[in-house]
Amino acid sequence: MTTTPPLAASNARVKDARRLSRRSVRSERRLFLADGPKAVEGALASPGTVVEVFATVAATGSYAALAAAADAAGVRWSLVEDKALASLSDSVTPAGVVAVCRHLDRPLDDLLSPERSHRLVAICADVRDPGNAGTVVRCADAAGADLVVLAGSSVDAHNPKTVRASVGSVFHLPLAVEDDAAAAVRAAQAAGLVVLAADGAGEVDLHDPSAEPLLARPTAWLFGNEAWGLPPELAALADHRVRIPIHGRAESLNLSTAAALCLYASARAQRA
Repeated sequence: MTTTPPLAASNARVKDARRLSRRSVRSERRLFLADGPKAVEGALASPGTVVEVFATVAATGSYAALAAAADAAGVRWSLVEDKALASLSDSVTPAGVVAVCRHLDRPLDDLLSPERSHRLVAICADVRDPGNAGTVVRCADAAGADLVVLAGSSVDAHNPKTVRASVGSVFHLPLAVEDDAAAAVRAAQAAGLVVLAADGAGEVDLHDPSAEPLLARPTAWLFGNEAWGLPPELAALADHRVRIPIHGRAESLNLSTAAALCLYASARAQRA
């Protein structure tokens, strides 16, 4: 860890990292920012992911274990002024530590094949809200999923809000990006997974006992956009459409809540 004076916001390395706030720059350079101690902890636990860590003097004292982990991994830990750190964070109250990381996504063909014997996969189609996308990744991680696919016109997987909402889970399981949502569905089926579309008008009731054998199979859950759900033509590609019963007066469930229920239903049935 460096003992030189903290870097100012005008420092060239800080300015270079700050450019990663733009999606075009992230895509071109295949780098992104992981903001906060949980994200940095997850990134450091993923070998070869972290390029550099920027931290305030106060945060360095508070997160000594992170600084030690960076040192053990041979990752530069750079002290920065508070103003410099704030320029790297989109959080209202920055935690004082941000890591520059290499992109995590890999081609879908590399991650989804019959040889990999996946049991549980989450496919997000046209999910636009970074908080929802990050929370789905977190739920998939907690449920023991093997892979998350951000398909169609979904939010950037490396958006700072997506990374923060995942609370480190983006570093725990493989992540693929596929521009064609229909291709992602077909790839899952070709890999031997039954594709279940989460659909409020689905013919299968998630809580019906008769659904248990279906839920126990190797599964790829297909989740749609927060506002309009799955397009009919995409839902039609799934092997089954599954609805979560609504017992009260709520019109629907939040996407990440629905994803948690579906993923955990499969996890429970597969482990029964």
